[in-house]
Amino acid sequence: MASPTALRNADRFGFAASFLCAVHCALLPVALALLPAFGFTVVGWVDIDQAFVVFASLLGATTLSLGYRRHRAFRAWALLLPGLGLVWAGAFTALHTHGFTHAAVMVSGGLLLAAAHLVNLRLTHAAAGSVSAP
Repeated sequence: MASPTALRNADRFGFAASFLCAVHCALLPVALALLPAFGFTVVGWVDIDQAFVVFASLLGATTLSLGYRRHRAFRAWALLLPGLGLVWAGAFTALHTHGFTHAAVMVSGGLLLAAAHLVNLRLTHAAAGSVSAP
């Protein structure tokens, strides 16, 4: 079983990465629209959405599974599962157009993933506190 510190660090990383993903998805369409005004073009753009979604899925499932073993509460999963559904839909369906709908779906999903990690972090911390209390 993972140590409480490793699990906290993984949840913190998951929260930060998911939140940054949501910010990225919200701001990228604006940045792409402004690039030509500054004389830049997008050449050889590498789309990392799909790779990030797979990574976020593995990280979320792992940290929430380990957290659930400690706190036995389903609340974090209730946020993670719809969040993963949204980001998978945004990355692997016809929504993957980098338009407004794609950005809205990915931002919503990223925020749900971040919230799931935050809830899992708090639940795990509370469970660790209740176990060590006399």
